[in-house]
Amino acid sequence: MSTRDKQSEPIPPGSDVPSSPPRLVAVIDIGTSAIRMAVGEITDDGRTRTVETLSQAVAIGRDSFTSRKISRSTIEDCVRILSSYRIVLDSYGITNDDQLRCVATSAVREAQNSLVFLDRIYIATQILVEVLDQSEVARITFLGVQPTLKADPKLSAARSFVVEVGGGNTEFLVVEHGQVTFSHTCSLGSLRLRKMMESLKTPIRKEREFLENQIDRFVGQALQQVKTDDGLKTELIALGGDFRFAAKELAPERVKNSLATIPIGTLQDFVNQMLPLSVDELVHDYRLTFPDAETLGPALLTMVNIAQRLSAKQIRVSDVNLRDGLLTELASDDIWSGDFRDHIISSAIDLGSKYGFEENHARHVAKLSGMLFEALQAHHRMDARAGVMLTLAALLHEIGMFVSISAYHKHTMYLIQSSELFGLSQLDMQIVALVARYHRRTSPKPTHSGYAGLSRHDRVVVSKLASILRVADALDRSYSQRIRDFTCDVKKDRLIITVPGVDDLSLEQIALKQTAQMFEETYGLSVLLRRERI
Repeated sequence: MSTRDKQSEPIPPGSDVPSSPPRLVAVIDIGTSAIRMAVGEITDDGRTRTVETLSQAVAIGRDSFTSRKISRSTIEDCVRILSSYRIVLDSYGITNDDQLRCVATSAVREAQNSLVFLDRIYIATQILVEVLDQSEVARITFLGVQPTLKADPKLSAARSFVVEVGGGNTEFLVVEHGQVTFSHTCSLGSLRLRKMMESLKTPIRKEREFLENQIDRFVGQALQQVKTDDGLKTELIALGGDFRFAAKELAPERVKNSLATIPIGTLQDFVNQMLPLSVDELVHDYRLTFPDAETLGPALLTMVNIAQRLSAKQIRVSDVNLRDGLLTELASDDIWSGDFRDHIISSAIDLGSKYGFEENHARHVAKLSGMLFEALQAHHRMDARAGVMLTLAALLHEIGMFVSISAYHKHTMYLIQSSELFGLSQLDMQIVALVARYHRRTSPKPTHSGYAGLSRHDRVVVSKLASILRVADALDRSYSQRIRDFTCDVKKDRLIITVPGVDDLSLEQIALKQTAQMFEETYGLSVLLRRERI
């Protein structure tokens, strides 16, 4: 079954007419039970508008969560759907790679034959599918929901729990005063739960008990990591088709694009009404698709459990979906230099605090690293994303001391690798961990764990960033933050760092002699530190 919806929104009276036609783009989300596409327009000032949406059901999750493989017939169903989407894209003139982003989530990510799936899609349709990891899904979800949080003063002032119960996973985002303070994904999905019950042949009379036990275990583990006893008001915001259906049934009077409000008591009654119904009865009585009917009960029950644990009196349902975040990301010139960067850094500081880092030193080394990164732009030629990786590595470069002072740089790497930072992919975290690991002593070697498996491009990024971090760390070897400013000049084969207002730089000069060899090997420049002559 497929759905296709063309949307049209007039330009508000008094709005400026764009100086050039909007740029047409499209995003495709290959999910657990459907492949959805949104065609949108991006104006010169970065605004987005969805002009058409399409959706067709698939059985990827049903295959992946039971047999760990996507069946051949399901793969060919996906090829057929994406081929039909390609025709629509061509009709809009969306033919360039920079106009289209196609992503897949947990069902494809967990399939043992995911590479076969991706290759078959590309061969048949020339569509390159990007498999998102959990943190990337969280980042994109936040980009989509952020305008909603900013627009409502009550949400801006509260601790907002943004929760999406998907087919394979449940995503938690906690936003306080506009800042992401917690991001977590757990393997609790509505379709995954349904398939688990089927595989265990759970008796019908025991289904609710089984669901509640599984939900209680996963939700409890996730929410115990979030502080909620400080008096800050809690708001619970639900994303996803299951909750849009509930809002349609329980809050039909809401205004389009606004948040629907459902009292928890009303939602509990609705859950009690839905759970006893079979999938076939849900399809017949409520005109749901079969995939939607499969996920409805487990998803609603999960949200009730979350609401009870948070003592929430109501849930607020948003129309935002993953495709909204993807369109926002396409419209952004560089998310890594805006608000998103601040959220990531805030997340890193929280992680550093967890391991008792020396915050003043960490922040100052991060500041010095940023100054060097900017001054050496012509030599490293890296983008803002790399600059964020450097800042994070600088903030966290000494957290390994929480384990042991001896070889703490290695402990730092392990702690970062085993942690989550909001919005960073596993590859991003690996790069941050390695940059922090190489801030002292040994330079990267092909035999080092984690480093050898990187691509050449990423190995070079690690070397460039770690070299800068070594210099920045040496500049605060006294832990006094006394070097607050400097100028950089490159003359022949030397980088000359001139510091004003500090008379004795002997400690920092010794530190540079001990650590700057990697910088010289990477950039071909020796480092000279001197005080400014007046």
